Amino acid sequence: MAGVSVDEAMRRAVELAARGLGTTSPNPVVGCVLLDADGQVVGEGFHAYAGGPHAEIVALAQAGERARGGTAVVTLEPCDHTGRTGPCSTALVQAGVSRVVIAVPDPNPVASGGAATLRAAGVQVDTGVRAAEAEAGNISWLTSMRRGWPYVIWKYAATLDGRSAAADGTSMWITSEAARMDVHALRGTVDAVIAGVGTVLADDPRLTARNLRDGSLAIRQPLRVVVDSAGRTPSGARVRDAAASTWIATAAEVGAGPDGRVDLAALLAVLHGRGVRAALLEGGPRLAGAFLAAGLVDKIVGYVAPRLLGAGPTALVDAGVTTIAEAIELELVDVTQVGPDLRITALPRKREG
Repeated sequence: MAGVSVDEAMRRAVELAARGLGTTSPNPVVGCVLLDADGQVVGEGFHAYAGGPHAEIVALAQAGERARGGTAVVTLEPCDHTGRTGPCSTALVQAGVSRVVIAVPDPNPVASGGAATLRAAGVQVDTGVRAAEAEAGNISWLTSMRRGWPYVIWKYAATLDGRSAAADGTSMWITSEAARMDVHALRGTVDAVIAGVGTVLADDPRLTARNLRDGSLAIRQPLRVVVDSAGRTPSGARVRDAAASTWIATAAEVGAGPDGRVDLAALLAVLHGRGVRAALLEGGPRLAGAFLAAGLVDKIVGYVAPRLLGAGPTALVDAGVTTIAEAIELELVDVTQVGPDLRITALPRKREG
């Protein structure tokens, strides 16, 4: 029987890694495929939850003695430190693996160094196989670790003419149930959901991840963050219930910017320190505008309903743009129909200078 190529094995490892999205933070998602000396798959694994066995350990357990003399194909450089689990680099050496193929090096200075340890033990190490795919699948964690603050996704819902609510302020059900279910799935992949106090006062949202079919809460809930410069969040607001943890981030606690409001960069730094690697920015056109103006948004997910209102609040206010030359340019990466609505995913292009 013909063996599996390293390229094919890495493609499978990337698929395996995706199974951990939403459950591994503050750790990365990682997938691993073990090939024996003849190139046959003898073990597979992915990191399923923080504190649980790493992908390499799961794959090694499946392979047993068949790993000896084989190749480990892994999406992220094997860790080289002892935390809640032991170093994967040592486990691979002890298992007798002769070659390790890595897609992306580990940017975490605490855990990196696995490749060097493997080479020092005489293991052949190759890097860069399907690096772009592995990077994309782990983008939130990698970005957060490289720069020290979370990967921020701005999510909004609007009509085709850009309205987030009607002229009388009603905003419920702008988009379809299918789109709303998609949003809850998106919430389930992040560590925090951020909203402004204006949205809390106007809509009293729960900001939880739920199954809309029966209203049940997801097992894992993101941290609810209310950006509330002056501490106006009512004691009876639904974001204060017991469904999930909540942080009311005030200017007094976080620090204030020149405008007297919560310093958003400082807010993200605090969240990173609390283990938040990916955050979903929801609710508040002014808050969204402030994040965009500060260059703090990494990805935009817009749900556009085939409706027209002609009046009412817009989905975005004051993003620091005063002339067409200052417009925030976007790179469209996906357009998908979700029920009757469109889900548009875009990345802000980095501005020159």
